[in-house]
Amino acid sequence: MPAHATSTAVGLAAGVLLDAAFGDPRRGHPVAGFGAVAGRLERAMHADDRARGVAYTALCVGTTATLGLGLRRAIAGRPLATIAVTAGCTWAVLGGTTLRREARVIAAPLVAGDLPAARAALPRLVGRDPARLDDKGIARAVVESVAENTSDAVVAPLFWGAVAGIPGLLGYRAINTLDAMVGHHTPRHENFGWASARLDDAANWLPARLTGLLTVAVAPVVGGDRARAWAVLRRDGGSHPSPNAGRCEASAAGALDVALGGRNVYAGRTEDRPRLGDGPPPSPTDIDRANRLSATVGLGAAAMAVAFVAARAAWRTRRTPR
Repeated sequence: MPAHATSTAVGLAAGVLLDAAFGDPRRGHPVAGFGAVAGRLERAMHADDRARGVAYTALCVGTTATLGLGLRRAIAGRPLATIAVTAGCTWAVLGGTTLRREARVIAAPLVAGDLPAARAALPRLVGRDPARLDDKGIARAVVESVAENTSDAVVAPLFWGAVAGIPGLLGYRAINTLDAMVGHHTPRHENFGWASARLDDAANWLPARLTGLLTVAVAPVVGGDRARAWAVLRRDGGSHPSPNAGRCEASAAGALDVALGGRNVYAGRTEDRPRLGDGPPPSPTDIDRANRLSATVGLGAAAMAVAFVAARAAWRTRRTPR
């Protein structure tokens, strides 16, 4: 395998280990810095207009991807630098460890029967109105968030890192962060955030389906059945209003043998989601199972990313004339 490909593969693997060891810092996270800059730019550029939103999205994502290209060129031909920078960028864009940590913070009081404490912790992970949720409602919200964000925070960054290296890592995280900031059906962002939301849908289309397949494959780690998880994914994956989240949530529902979906309330706005899966609603103890499922999917995605980089390099080497 060429030195550059080896360094990229090692860097991706090292970044996964860094995320597993440290998670996200409480302060000074690079993604938070990007979000702060993007927020100031949003206030300066905002208009109730799709074209203005397209320009905003192109500027934010284009600048970030260009930064990634600059970094890649600056370290070209330097294996140790490539490993270090790729590892740092991978760590910065991954969020699986923090996702599971926040889920545990909610699960602990929920399992102990302290519903007020669980409600107080829920907004750190989910945007739903916690005052309206009982223990099963909170458990469902957490399991759905863990399932969906396993793709956004783990599988998709690794996918784009494997495909496009450092620019892919940084560009994807910019896209996903903008969607979280402005890609909502609100009066302010319905038109301005349209481009960010659609670009996020496109960037996550393949990773979400890969997440669904990986979830089916590893279902036995939580006592699940692959055939059931596959059946639920095929039957229910397309019924979700999101073109991507449904694949992640349906496969998780099948693997955990629970039912997801139902009525969600977000700051006074109500959404009725279709039922995903055939089992009972998730219980508080199912949060730990969802975390184990997510962690295993993440390991599978990391292995696939490293293997893809190696296989692509080997294929290119064979095609190169001697």
